[in-house]
Amino acid sequence: MNHYIGCDVHKKYSVFTEIDERGNVSSPRRVEHEMEVFRSFLSGLPADSQIAVETTGNWYWVIDEMERAGHSPALAHAMKSKLMMGQINKTDKLDARGLATLLRNGTLPSVWIPKGELRNQRELPRMRLVPGAGAHEDCS
Repeated sequence: MNHYIGCDVHKKYSVFTEIDERGNVSSPRRVEHEMEVFRSFLSGLPADSQIAVETTGNWYWVIDEMERAGHSPALAHAMKSKLMMGQINKTDKLDARGLATLLRNGTLPSVWIPKGELRNQRELPRMRLVPGAGAHEDCS
């Protein structure tokens, strides 16, 4: 049975909602971004789950962990997916369910996810934009 999971990512936690191919919806689960907690949650999901994640500033590591756990993440265009969900109210639970629904229906507005090595290379120039990031105190 296929499982479609929506993941609303925040800085310190994510909210997951699962819909199976019959349309049964799970209760939303809030998962803290403590690495062991996050990895444990991902390992408990059905094998090779499809997981929709919105483009946010911190999606790289989330996608990395999902791939390591053997799942198939899909990166959703945040603005387009919000429009397609058509929700007046915005909550973490509604966003996660909306992403899972778009994924299940085959209408998720996807964005290309570069391979892991390329993601790492693309991250290097971004670090230069943050003052002090990656700089060593003893460098002159």
